Amino acid sequence: MAKEPSRGGRVLRVLFWGTPLFALPSLRALTEEGHDIVGVVTQPDRPSGRGRKLAPSPVRQVAEEEGLSVLAPERPRGEGFLGQIRDLRPDISVVAAYGHILDSEVLSLPPRGSINVHASLLPELRGAAPVHWAILRGLETTGVTIMRMVLEMDAGPIIHQIPERIGPFETSTELGTRLSELGAEALIEALALLEENAAEEVEQDRSKATFAPKVDREMARVDWNRTAQEVGWHLRGLDGVPGAWSTLGGESVKLDTPVPELRFRHGATPGTVLDTDPARGVLVACGKGATWIGEIQSPGKKRMDVGAWLKGHPLNKGNCFE
Repeated sequence: MAKEPSRGGRVLRVLFWGTPLFALPSLRALTEEGHDIVGVVTQPDRPSGRGRKLAPSPVRQVAEEEGLSVLAPERPRGEGFLGQIRDLRPDISVVAAYGHILDSEVLSLPPRGSINVHASLLPELRGAAPVHWAILRGLETTGVTIMRMVLEMDAGPIIHQIPERIGPFETSTELGTRLSELGAEALIEALALLEENAAEEVEQDRSKATFAPKVDREMARVDWNRTAQEVGWHLRGLDGVPGAWSTLGGESVKLDTPVPELRFRHGATPGTVLDTDPARGVLVACGKGATWIGEIQSPGKKRMDVGAWLKGHPLNKGNCFE
């Protein structure tokens, strides 16, 4: 898709947009490569933790530690905001999991436009949660894409892509960490390609587009009627936030570290506890096969391995997750 880039191109004045941990490797890579970060746009401080106290985004924390200029508008639009970023005189905007759709005035303000670091091989998995859905759908390969931003979400021309295998028991948290580093690498390579006029910006094939909508707590509930493999994908794909969950004895519990037993035969109702083993976990019946659950988190408590959890929560064969 593109020629191999070389390092040592012109220093760019970069306006960086990002909010969560995923964006940090890209921000750091730009700085390490010598580019001038003229400003950082991130989402405003949000309530966090049990006390629901306002906390800055990971990107804001790092940007302020580095002495970078930070903007945190509720919505990135309006003449006042446009005036602020215009005064920064960026050559290009780099966006990595910022969290808002940008309008045409914002996208076109820098002379070199706006590019995005996206955690999938576009046009596959356009949307807010590509890392989660790569695992939820049982994909074996995903990757990162650097694309030119347009008004339609994740639909712009592809500048550079790097594929990456998904491990057989990898969680979305683990995969997201790897892809964040890979995205930073791809970003620096894409900027070099652009500086050398070596980038072949390829339009996406709309007929092959798939979507990765935002995940929420309601969709994170486990459907035990699915196969053991699908339940495993579900638990691994939602291991962090919001966390896969089910009810047990009227109490909502989060579940993690599944080890599916695909050929396990049983005649039990899906969700039924088939076995408990402090070393292996809790074996739960699925629509086809069964899966061991290695970690459980009760409401208001920390996540615990099943061996520790069972000491305070007696669980018998025949009990049922719902």
